[in-house]
Amino acid sequence: MSKSFALLGEYTPTFPPHASTNAAIEHSRKILEADISADWVSTVDVEPKLFERYSGIWVAPGSPYKDMEKTLWAIRYARENNIPCFGTCGGFQHIVIEYARNVLGFKDAQHAEYDPYASKLFISQLACSLAGREMQLNFVPGSQVAAIYGSLSATEHYYCNFGVNPDCIRELKQGPLNISGSDIEGEVRVIEYPGHPFFIGTLFVPQTRSTPASYRFFGGCHGRTA
Repeated sequence: MSKSFALLGEYTPTFPPHASTNAAIEHSRKILEADISADWVSTVDVEPKLFERYSGIWVAPGSPYKDMEKTLWAIRYARENNIPCFGTCGGFQHIVIEYARNVLGFKDAQHAEYDPYASKLFISQLACSLAGREMQLNFVPGSQVAAIYGSLSATEHYYCNFGVNPDCIRELKQGPLNISGSDIEGEVRVIEYPGHPFFIGTLFVPQTRSTPASYRFFGGCHGRTA
């Protein structure tokens, strides 16, 4: 059975994470021998019929997006309707904002890349940029991400300048969202929504390490790392 999913973001072929995303999907398709396809969809083109065409979404790196509100709508729809949703880098950040607004009830939750002076910044600029850095991660035993990696630790690449605001971690932990991965300093790097078939966000960009022999396929419940 053919599966198709949407890559939400503003596609730029010269942006390394976007090229890596395309490559990782192709690696997965070949190794899994799966009939899967993916289309880049600009956030300004997100509309209700999106989920009639696609069985899942991957919220890609490369924010700010052209339409933040439509992006958040797609994330919320996927969360509430058990549709697979994966967010990397900027995608992770927007999953946090959607959760803060619509689950925790912070309707003014904001992202510093869009409004640095907002009163409730759940996503703030990192004190030290992670762009271009490689860092070790620790995963929570029993989490989906630990099962995907087959390990409780990994080393991954980052392309981000923004992350979870340390001042909002207490609020973030008040709801059902699971913080399932952190770096060696304990900073939030992986989140999962419990009871959902596949709803995961990673601040890092795992697709950059994909090769034909070591692929990353997070669009469903398959994965292998090396």
